[in-house]
Amino acid sequence: MLSVDEIDRALVITAHPDDVDFGGAGTIANLTDRGAKVTYCIVTDGQAGGFDDSIPRPKMASIRREEQTNAARAVGVTDLVFLGWMDGAVEPGLALRHDLSRVIREWRPQVVLTQSPALNLRRIYASHPDHLAVAQSAIAAVYPDARNPYAFTDLLADGLEPWSVDEIWVMGHPEPEEFVDITSQIDRKIQALLCHESQHRDPSGMVERVREWNSETARVAGFGADRFAEAFTVVNTR
Repeated sequence: MLSVDEIDRALVITAHPDDVDFGGAGTIANLTDRGAKVTYCIVTDGQAGGFDDSIPRPKMASIRREEQTNAARAVGVTDLVFLGWMDGAVEPGLALRHDLSRVIREWRPQVVLTQSPALNLRRIYASHPDHLAVAQSAIAAVYPDARNPYAFTDLLADGLEPWSVDEIWVMGHPEPEEFVDITSQIDRKIQALLCHESQHRDPSGMVERVREWNSETARVAGFGADRFAEAFTVVNTR
């Protein structure tokens, strides 16, 4: 596994606005603190989220894009790509793999952070169908698509040369193996999550749960008391 100090460029691929902030915002802040360039690719605009029936769905999409942009800024990210797929209707396949391969070739990251393609019955919220579809397609885009000059030849015609990602860091996998200490970044992770105002009925309760989750992750990692951590399964794709 590359250390955070070894990473200069990272690309985050998630299904919805706020997904990265629950799963990896502390790690993103850790990377940007060290000068890494991080880009977010959000597949949907999250228009099926929220609790206010008076907000038209196109308006909700606009709200959520703005919330994610503000949340990204809180952890040092200013480059965001919104693909505009329909929230709740994402399916894995060549069309999404093509779109993600384009983004990978454009931004040329060392590491891609994405969601888990594994159904987790003990933590069902991590296994939203959009998460599973995006994860499966993102992993296929990393290997073999983005590095293969004979896959999606229109990208090559557009001047986008093949690119090989070194590692995939999978968030929310049932059996994580690697941990990143985010104790110094936990407050900014919380700040990023609070930017998603349309998604939180109980913001203070959400903050308490997130702190508990990341504290327990640090305990499992062996980081000691009063520490916070995020967990990943790392796939070597060199």
